[in-house]
Amino acid sequence: MEYKKTFSIKQWAEEDKPREKMLLKGHNALSDAELVAILIGSGTGGISAVDLAKQILSQFSNDLNDLGRASIKDLMKFKGIGEAKAITIAAALELGRRRQATQIKEKPKITSSQDAYNCVYASMEDLPHEVFKILLLNRNNRVTRIETISVGGVAGTVVDPKVIFKKALDEQASSIILTHNHPSGNLKPSQADIDITKKLVKAGSTLEINVLDHLIISDKGYFSFLDEGLI
Repeated sequence: MEYKKTFSIKQWAEEDKPREKMLLKGHNALSDAELVAILIGSGTGGISAVDLAKQILSQFSNDLNDLGRASIKDLMKFKGIGEAKAITIAAALELGRRRQATQIKEKPKITSSQDAYNCVYASMEDLPHEVFKILLLNRNNRVTRIETISVGGVAGTVVDPKVIFKKALDEQASSIILTHNHPSGNLKPSQADIDITKKLVKAGSTLEINVLDHLIISDKGYFSFLDEGLI
């Protein structure tokens, strides 16, 4: 990659420096590139930290979700990004995901597929492999816990109904919502997805634990079995 020479951050006006800008105007005033520049700390070879951050973001279509999927080795391919800086960027993005995931502590009420999606997408959309999770709900349709049932490969994961309903019974859940991700981005349910959903709905009916929905998650959004009339 070739970089254009530009002024270093030290030569900028105080109001244009990312750290100073955050202090003066707050973090909401900073662009994605400026926030990444703060993580980087310094530029290299005549390029400022902000311009280096712009170079990095441009390689990921200026999409923070894509950047969040980058490995440490991917980030170290950029001139000026060593292991320490790559780890700092990856750690910051992971903290962002975890912050979103901690919202579950509020025990949100589920009134739509969108509500269910909001509970799980932050922990599932960037994964390179399939994961199957369930949302456990009380009688008021509030989420009391999210449980990981299985972790698989790129193409699929094994789901054991006994594991699912044991967790539901242990939590004394009134209903559950099934979720799993498609790393490929394809939101269309496979025949296996349809079959396991029917099986779990039937088993839940016997145990008086309603299976309310099954969501397929990807970085492109979600597919709801309930919304599409498949439950």
